[in-house]
Formats: sequence, C-alpha cells, structure tokens
Amino acid sequence: MSKKKIVFATNNQHKLSEISRMLGDEFEILSLQDIGCNEELPETHDTLDGNAIEKAMYVYDKYGFTTFADDTGLEVDSLNGDPGVYSARYAGEGKKPIDNIVKLLGEMEGMENRKARFRTVIAYVEGGKTSLFEGKVDGTILTELHGNGGFGYDPVFQPEGFDISFAQMDPDDKNRISHRGNAFRKFVDFLAS
Repeated sequence: MSKKKIVFATNNQHKLSEISRMLGDEFEILSLQDIGCNEELPETHDTLDGNAIEKAMYVYDKYGFTTFADDTGLEVDSLNGDPGVYSARYAGEGKKPIDNIVKLLGEMEGMENRKARFRTVIAYVEGGKTSLFEGKVDGTILTELHGNGGFGYDPVFQPEGFDISFAQMDPDDKNRISHRGNAFRKFVDFLAS
C-alpha cells in the first residue's frame, strides 16, 4: 500500500520534520519545494483562519494536492489582540525577530495587563473540503528577554503555570504544551481516524 501524499504549505524544514515525525509512516509529507511551488503564498486576510485557508486553497487549486497550511499569531490583551496576524512582520517587512520583540516591549512599557496567548490555526483541504484545527496557549509577556532557545517571541512569552519563558524550555517540553503542538495533535488525531 502506498503512502498518502499530503503537501504542507511551508518551506520551514523544522516544521516539516516535526509534523513528519508526528504523522508516522502512513503519510508522505511534501514541501512546497517538493511540488515545484516557488512563489510566495498569499496571506491577505486579517485572521489566522483566513490566512491558513487561503494558503492551503492556493496550493490545492493550483497544484491539485491534498494540502494543509498553518498560521500563528501572538495576541496581547492590552494591545487589542495585536500583533496577531502581523506577528512575524510587526516591526515591518524584512525586520528580524528581535526587532519585533523590541517593538512589542516598547508598546507595552508601563502596562500592568501583560496577558497574552499564542494561537495556531491549521487549515486542511482534501477534495475541496476544508477542516480547521486550532491550538492555543495562554501566558504573560515578560518585561525583558529570558533564554535563548526557541524563536520569535519565545524569550518574552511565559506560558501559564510556568516560571520560565518558552525560550528557556526544553524543546520537547515546549512542544507538549505549545499552541502549534496542540493544533498539530488535533490534526494528527483527525488524520488517524
């Protein structure tokens, strides 16, 4: 029996190997590169759901593969949910993750409410039908950077129930509680059923 081929609409090798491990031997996960998709995928929506669906549908419509895509954002209560869908480019196009952190900490200076959450939405398109899977983790934005693991906002995000930042956590421990880990576990359970 041949493996079912599914395209993960990403070129992030870290994400590709992580989901391949989670899905085991039944599925062959293909990257955008594997199917010859070299163009920038559209992300024109103001919601994580909208962007994830748009990316997955783009690949499905243009290349004909069963596809899934994800979108992730950091939502800060005192900033009305910002940076949200703009998390990766909060400080502007082409800026580094540290620039986004510096902007975030500047915007939050003196604010007492530091509650925030990371959310990941996965959109899966098979036979033209879309299914959504969401994971989230609540936490607090720290006032300064702690740790040098992880990526993005991890050095300033402390998950609820912990006294260390995501950047200080062992990667396996982080995956057990993270927004992306939660969303992917729901997705994997769906595919397995």
